[in-house]
Amino acid sequence: MSDAHILVTGGSGLLGTALQKAMPRALYPASDEFNVCDPEQMRRYVAGRDITTVFHGAAFTSPPKIDENPIKALDSNIAGTANVVKLCFENGWRLVYISTDYVFKGDKGRYGENDEVLPQNKYAWSKLGGECAVRLYDNSLIVRTSLGEDEFPYPKAFVDQWTSRQPVTAIAAKLVEIIRREDLRGVLHVGGERRTIMEYAREISPGKDIGELSINDVAFTVPVDTSLDTARYKSLFKESK
Repeated sequence: MSDAHILVTGGSGLLGTALQKAMPRALYPASDEFNVCDPEQMRRYVAGRDITTVFHGAAFTSPPKIDENPIKALDSNIAGTANVVKLCFENGWRLVYISTDYVFKGDKGRYGENDEVLPQNKYAWSKLGGECAVRLYDNSLIVRTSLGEDEFPYPKAFVDQWTSRQPVTAIAAKLVEIIRREDLRGVLHVGGERRTIMEYAREISPGKDIGELSINDVAFTVPVDTSLDTARYKSLFKESK
């Protein structure tokens, strides 16, 4: 499959920007020409284009801002994803949907693809709502992951939250391989080894003075341990770590 046949939503975001560097020949429409909340505009954009795969990365992703404005999350993350699914239905295109480790309750960690989901905040519920829409389309793959900037951007990091988070450049490189694998369907967990956010922060930003923070210190709900079991990914892509 040629990258020129891949359409990526959310191209201006953190992940989309990294994907453009790794996969420059793909289509990255701006939100004002391919707004997932505007189905007719979406259809106009794709008319006459030779597309085989849609990578849906556009989303409203800030948990505290979603607590303040859940309607925007309804529009972008749930209704918008449903619109993308419908477009893929109409055209027979493969769909790869980026989801989050936050769909899990976060009480045990090392979650597998078939473990029970139980979001703990509105952001996660909105992403699970998107997953529900994608599940109705057989020609699809849901990728659950956690990513951040290549340098840790905050002055403090959680010492009591565990994750499989990796820097965006590392996740983008993995996603490019996944997108190009046209045979993959279902759900796939992608990420690194289990560790605290503090351990992750110190690894990607060695030498930076990072203060300690507890999940009990913030106003929004943070799950304790949403680390992922990535055994399926490792088996498919022969990754040892």
